[in-house]
Amino acid sequence: MPAAFLKHPFMSQQALGECDDDAMVQAMLAFELALAEVQEASGAVPNGVSKRMREQFKHASFNVAEIAEGIASGGNVAIPFVKQSRALLDNEIKRYWHQGATSQDVVDSALMLLLKPRLAALDDLLSRCRSAATALMDTYIDTPMVGRTLMQQALPITFGVKVAHWAVGLEQSRRRLSAVELPVQFGGAVGVHSGWDSLGLEWMDALATRLGLAVPVLPWHTDRYPIHALGTALDAVAGAAEKIALDVSLLTQTEVGEVAEPSAPGMGESSSMPHKRNPVRSALIRGAARQVHGHTSVLINAAAQPLERGLGEWHAEWAPLMESALLVEGALEQVAVLLEGLEVYPEKMQRNLAATGGGIMAEPVARLLAPTLGSDKAKAVSAQAAEISRRETRSYSDVLADMLSEHLGLESGVDAHALQNACDPALYLGSSTAQVLRAKNWLKNY
Repeated sequence: MPAAFLKHPFMSQQALGECDDDAMVQAMLAFELALAEVQEASGAVPNGVSKRMREQFKHASFNVAEIAEGIASGGNVAIPFVKQSRALLDNEIKRYWHQGATSQDVVDSALMLLLKPRLAALDDLLSRCRSAATALMDTYIDTPMVGRTLMQQALPITFGVKVAHWAVGLEQSRRRLSAVELPVQFGGAVGVHSGWDSLGLEWMDALATRLGLAVPVLPWHTDRYPIHALGTALDAVAGAAEKIALDVSLLTQTEVGEVAEPSAPGMGESSSMPHKRNPVRSALIRGAARQVHGHTSVLINAAAQPLERGLGEWHAEWAPLMESALLVEGALEQVAVLLEGLEVYPEKMQRNLAATGGGIMAEPVARLLAPTLGSDKAKAVSAQAAEISRRETRSYSDVLADMLSEHLGLESGVDAHALQNACDPALYLGSSTAQVLRAKNWLKNY
C-alpha cells in the first residue's frame, strides 16, 4: 500500500516519526524491563538481574523485520518480540524475562506508552487552537454576517459568535480527552496473575507507577472500556475539527467569499486551473476526521470481547486506535494554522447580508407590523416585500415603505425610523455578543 501517498499526508508527521516500528519495540522493552524491576523489588527476581537486563539491552539491536514476520504465526507482535529479546539475554537470567506476563499485557501497555505523548501533544494543539479562536472572537465580536440554515440565508449573527461555537466545540472535546486514563495492562494468561497470587495486583500497581500509566481496578483483557473511552474521545475531537473545516470551506466558496484559508506558496493550487485557491487545509482536516469516524466504529464494535481473551476483536483495535491518534493530531495541526491565519472579509459579509435586498430581515419586520396588521397579514406583507425586493433588486426598506404607504394606507401607522431599524441586520443580532462574552469566560476556566 502506498501509505506515504494515501494515508500519511493526513497524519502528523512528527507523530508518525515517533510511533514507528522501532518505537513500538522500545515501548514493549520498557514494559518488560519495568516488570523485571518490579518483580526484583518484591523478591521474585534475584537482586541485580533487572540491572543486568537493562545493561544488556542498552546496545542491543532488534531485527524488526523478523519480529514482523513472526506475527503471522503468533497472532501479535509480543510473541516474536519476547522470543527475540529473550535470546539477547545471558542464559542464567533468561528465565526471569516476561515472568508472569502474557502477550496482551505487553501489547496493551506498549500502546498506552506510545499514546501518552500523543495525548499531551493533542492537548497542546487544542490549547493553541483555543488561543487563536479567542483572538478571532475578540476581533469580530460585533461583525454581522448571514446566519444560514439548511444551506440558505436565515437571519443575521456575528462572525464572533460563529467562532465562539467552534472554540467551545474544541474545548469540550479537549476536556473530555484530558479526562481519559491510559492504564497499564498486567494480568497474565487468564487475567488473574496465575501462580503469583496477591503479588500480581501489587506488581500491576507498581508497574503503572514505574511506567507513568494509570492504575486499573483490575486487568482489562476483555474489559475494553479504556479503548472505547479513548477512541470515542478522539472521535469527538475529530468532529469538532471537522465542523470548523466544513464551515470554513463553505464560507470560502467563490460566490460567498467571506473568509479564506491562510495563504502559503503553492497551498491550494490546482493541477490545471491557475486561478484556483482550494481550501486544502479544510480538505485535509475533513479527510482525517472521516477516517477517524470509521476507525471509531471498529473500536466500538470490538468493545464486547469473549471470555478471558478476544479472538480478533482485540487484534482489530491496534491499527484503528493508533491511526486515530495520528490522524487527529494531523487534523489539529491544520486547524491551528487555519485559525491563526484565517483571512476574514467583513465587507463581503456585509455584501451577502444585502444579497436579498434586505429580505433577510422579513422576520423582524413582521414582528414590527403585527400590532398594526395582525400576525398573519404582517408575515404576508413582509414576505411579499422580500420577494419584490429580490425580483426587482430594490432595497427591502424602500419596497416596504411603498407597500405600506401606497397600497395599505399605513403611512402614519408605522414609525418610519422603527421600520428602518427593523431592516438593519446590525440591529438584529440577538444574543450574539453576549454569547461570545459567555464563551470567553467559560474558556478561561480550564
